[in-house]
Amino acid sequence: MPQPDYFSRYDNIAFRREDGILEMRLHTRGGPALWGFWGGLHRDLGLAFRDVAEDTANRVVILTGTGDSFIDGFDLESEAMPPMGPDAWDTIFREGRRLLRNLLSIEVPVIAAVNGPATIHAELAVMADIVLASDTTVFADKPHALAGVVPGDGVHVIWPMLLGPNRGRYFLLTGQEIDAREALRLGVVGEVLPAGELNARAWHHARTLAARPAMASRYTRMLLTRALSAGLESELGQGLIMEGMAILGASAQQSQ
Repeated sequence: MPQPDYFSRYDNIAFRREDGILEMRLHTRGGPALWGFWGGLHRDLGLAFRDVAEDTANRVVILTGTGDSFIDGFDLESEAMPPMGPDAWDTIFREGRRLLRNLLSIEVPVIAAVNGPATIHAELAVMADIVLASDTTVFADKPHALAGVVPGDGVHVIWPMLLGPNRGRYFLLTGQEIDAREALRLGVVGEVLPAGELNARAWHHARTLAARPAMASRYTRMLLTRALSAGLESELGQGLIMEGMAILGASAQQSQ
């Protein structure tokens, strides 16, 4: 069977599929995935999730990173962000909503194989149905409160839901790091494994899920993500608006 066109459409995502199991491996120029300041994974992932959701040949999705990190830094060689203003934020606003909504629009089980530190958009991993972490994994939210940015792009929904309201607020406001064992204790991840065993374990789970009746798997995924979807539908737009207003306000002050 020929590969779908979207397999070669995204510079920062490597796809492979076997027996209906689709692996999406995030990377930057073949190395560990880095978050671009403009475009890059922020642009590509929402579009890629839409393509994955619409491809009925996918039975299970595995989301993972490259090398020894999931996403743990910024791409200093990425396209420069244009001056912040309404047009630039409108692009971020559109991409931010598409990113998480389209991830949840995937109607088959999603497994995250978190292969190391996830400190930028770690919510992408912990929104999966099965979250596996290497013993080198650390979760944090570095791009927001620590940088003076409102955490309004969905992390304000996901982390308090996973950690509880008080722990979630603490996590987001302080930039706290949660290592893999603590994440297991808190119920954020399902298993912690040595890095060398992570991918095989993800594929083991994927093969088990792919062998189940397709309709049952789809409907289970849809049912189990209803609370996440409802929370994001209610709060994501408002959060992004408040994040953007604060950034625009800070930009206006700096230009005076």
